[in-house]
Amino acid sequence: MKKIIVLYVLGLMGYIIPLQAQQPVNLLQELETMAIVEQKVMMPMRDGVRLATDIYRPKTEEKVPIIFSRTPYNFNSWGDGEQKTRTAQRALEAVKRGYAYVVQNERGRYFSEGEWDILGVPLTDGYDAFSWMKDQPWSNGKIGTYGCSSTAEWQMAVAALDHPAHAAMVPQGFGAGVGRVGDIMEQGNWYRGGAEQLLFFSWLYGVEHDKFKPRIPAGATQEDMIRISRFYDLPPENPPVDMSEALAHLPIQDILKNMNGKKEIFDKMVRRKPNDPEWFTGGLYHDHMEIGTPSFWFTSWYDVSITPNLALFNHVRENAKDPEIRENQYLVIAPTLHCAYTRATENTVVGERSVGDARLNYDEQIYAWWDLWLKDKDNDFKEKTPRVQYYTMGSNQWQSAEAWPPKNTKMTTFYLNSGGQANTLNGDGVLTSKKPKKDQPDTFVYDPMNPVTSYGGNVCCTGNAVKGGAFDQQVMEERDDILVYSTPPLKEGVEVTGFIESTLYLSSDVKDTDITIKLIDVHPDGRAYNLDETIQRVRYREGYDKEVFMEKGKVYEVELTPMATSNYFDKGHRIRIEVSSSNFPRFARNLNTGGDNYNESEGKVATNTIHHSKEHPSQLRLPIKK
Repeated sequence: MKKIIVLYVLGLMGYIIPLQAQQPVNLLQELETMAIVEQKVMMPMRDGVRLATDIYRPKTEEKVPIIFSRTPYNFNSWGDGEQKTRTAQRALEAVKRGYAYVVQNERGRYFSEGEWDILGVPLTDGYDAFSWMKDQPWSNGKIGTYGCSSTAEWQMAVAALDHPAHAAMVPQGFGAGVGRVGDIMEQGNWYRGGAEQLLFFSWLYGVEHDKFKPRIPAGATQEDMIRISRFYDLPPENPPVDMSEALAHLPIQDILKNMNGKKEIFDKMVRRKPNDPEWFTGGLYHDHMEIGTPSFWFTSWYDVSITPNLALFNHVRENAKDPEIRENQYLVIAPTLHCAYTRATENTVVGERSVGDARLNYDEQIYAWWDLWLKDKDNDFKEKTPRVQYYTMGSNQWQSAEAWPPKNTKMTTFYLNSGGQANTLNGDGVLTSKKPKKDQPDTFVYDPMNPVTSYGGNVCCTGNAVKGGAFDQQVMEERDDILVYSTPPLKEGVEVTGFIESTLYLSSDVKDTDITIKLIDVHPDGRAYNLDETIQRVRYREGYDKEVFMEKGKVYEVELTPMATSNYFDKGHRIRIEVSSSNFPRFARNLNTGGDNYNESEGKVATNTIHHSKEHPSQLRLPIKK
């Protein structure tokens, strides 16, 4: 049973602030006992815009370090809702451990002033917030940034500004903050291999505030803000939408319009190509930016952006100018969905597949990290914490390594082969260690009006359109537009840990199409669990700074964005890949016209052929642990 509790704490301006909340009794009682709570502090930015900020700090005369979370989500600590409860829980945990917990809304969100733009707000907001917090009389001048997903994605680009108070960070599920890393050009999860990921089409519908939302009068006091916020919590509540149907609308530029959603930000993003200069002007991190902050990265196998996340970790480890920064990068890879680290149990089920006891002592490790960098404690974090902690599915165990991928892995090539009939799981497609001697290509028909349906996978934020995780793919593999290639049953178990690379040779009767690939663990009873998936829009096969279209009858080499996993294929299992031209609505359909795609409603049916021969060795390269 929940009760309404009213707490009174001293505010920054010297008046009494009622802290009213509907929370479990013991949570607020503990906060009242241990914390000074200052809510709706309007933190000024350099342009005069004020950002709504809640501060929870220990009742002590000593200066304390700060754990800082900036978010586009509602963090009010009264009322119902998981986000609100989480704020109070994190604040209580931080205060108990001797930290101030500061949570702030991005500009334009809820009670923060200004106009919001997804990862487009000034990077200086983060820098100015650091400066304000550092100068508070209760601050020891050291700040750590913390959060998952949208509360993580802004951290990397701000870290590149190198504020002296930004002592460490813990980004979790941070892929939508990654723009370009080497050959990977995702632009904040908007793209994969040049094909649009539809997750933001759904996410923006659910979170974006309307331009006609209630506005707080300029100059409102902290007292005003607290009082008003109890009447107008401002969470957007658009009507429920069947995303599985809504994301099928064409042209894709009208998807939000068709849902009667707010579309201004979406309208400009949907028209950008992967290398558009606008991607490089906002809050995304790109690999020309220097990160000078010790970082404890958290990722997960079934997140939407595991490969770019791991690529960013490696980029900082290998390219940071300061050797001490390179040395102080740590990584955790969990076998979970997006931001679901702490939901692992002694029987962790991701989709339909049990991956065993995947629990980890996250809080202990994170606070040891904070103690090291924010309190200057000479603790044993570095001695006790492996550089990389990764969970291997199949063998269902946590493992450790000094680098990613582990150094004791060897890239092993498997070639695609068949008698020309690899269509469906009943076809003759095989993965073999030997190059095929002659080309007996496999052909399938890709109709954009009847795309291959996304079934499980490495996803987030698509509503009911895609359910993430591992699911038995056998029902999908009955489709004639999916090519299936499998090894024979393994005579010995094999661990695949690292980046999975693939090169396919394609010919088509259209100017442009997509190529998809999915990695599968096939059990002896036929169950086929997906591990990772990727896609490549063929027009971008030579780089994202140009479009090169196909000619009918010619064969083209297509290198796909790497996948990543750690999975033990037990004795008797088979390693399998599926190849097709769609994975919808995880990715937008290529309409095969060679046009802009985002503004088109009619597609062309493509006849696509995968070649595998000595001349055209279509292949999969697996990192096998020795």
